[in-house]
Amino acid sequence: MMTAIFPVVLALASCGSAPAGDKPGAPTASEADFTVTPVARFDEPWAMAFLPGTPFALVTERKGRLKLWHEDGPLREVDGVPEVAYAGQGGLGDVAPAPDFATSGTVYLTWAEPGDGGTRGAALGRARLALDGAPRLEGLQVIWRQQPKVTGDGHYSHRIAFSPDGRYLFLSSGDRQKLTPAQAMDGNLGKIVRLLPDGTPAPGNPFADKGGVAAQIWTLGHRNVLGLKFDAQGRLWDLEHGPRGGDELNLVEPGRNYGWPLVSNGDHYSGEPIPRHATRPDLAAPAISWNPVIAPGDFIFYRGDTFPAWRGQAVIAAMKPAGIVRVAIEGDRAREVARHPTRYRIREIVERDDGSVWLLEDGEEAGAGRLLRLSPGRQK
Repeated sequence: MMTAIFPVVLALASCGSAPAGDKPGAPTASEADFTVTPVARFDEPWAMAFLPGTPFALVTERKGRLKLWHEDGPLREVDGVPEVAYAGQGGLGDVAPAPDFATSGTVYLTWAEPGDGGTRGAALGRARLALDGAPRLEGLQVIWRQQPKVTGDGHYSHRIAFSPDGRYLFLSSGDRQKLTPAQAMDGNLGKIVRLLPDGTPAPGNPFADKGGVAAQIWTLGHRNVLGLKFDAQGRLWDLEHGPRGGDELNLVEPGRNYGWPLVSNGDHYSGEPIPRHATRPDLAAPAISWNPVIAPGDFIFYRGDTFPAWRGQAVIAAMKPAGIVRVAIEGDRAREVARHPTRYRIREIVERDDGSVWLLEDGEEAGAGRLLRLSPGRQK
């Protein structure tokens, strides 16, 4: 635990040239500094979730460790975590408390798991988090898997979002760098799925009449969704990596096709062009896209009072260039309004119930991924 304030200036400013998006123009600039306090260190942290009704948060480390953090206590490791396929982008992924966590103690985890013949795929599991004595997961059960398992170590996505009423679990499933499965209905790669809390397909899904794995699917045509959140109106949004350019923020609507790999506002890494979204009005276009990229991690829709100017905005953890990107939502469109540059890549951003904002750095060296608390007020 680090108690001293570590001054980091997050200047509200454009990062060099004007951002590329659907509405060009430099972000609004103003003179506002913020104090950042490092409070803990982790190894390759990926996700964080505060546990309702407790002083604790869970933090996943990609190598397969789950940490229980308390602002005023020691950092502890949680036992009972599944074996993970740690390679490339794979490992332990997202973590989320169940909507009824206060009574059930249930948490949900995602991870990359090994398959036959060198294949891998994301898995979703749930377990009871026991906090009496040594923290541990009890009764861990896998309730969903990516289909099919494939070779490679990228684009698992596996972000979790519960609907505001707690009835449904939404999960992002990346294309696993295989492209065409994102358009195929005989698997769930390159999709967002809607499930019941037990992992079964939710009734009323748009492709339920097709049966099989298609009954899970809510939307298709996704590449690598690393953010999945509901706004204050109850609308679902995703944040996904484009290829060479074309990172996207999308309003996620049932049954829609978001175009990957048929269209993108970026191109393949080889330089081969991809038709732009504008060429296919039958496919869902992003609310905003970025070229050059911002390499997003997670994001939040800020709802608190600590940073009143941010209220209602999408606040995005960015890795390239490193920082926080703020985006105003205007109906079904979006507009970048500001960037807060940081020294290191930001993987995760979380808002606590009190309106405070917390960041996890994308540190790959041992202990390099710091947990940071962001506080308003000019640095003295």
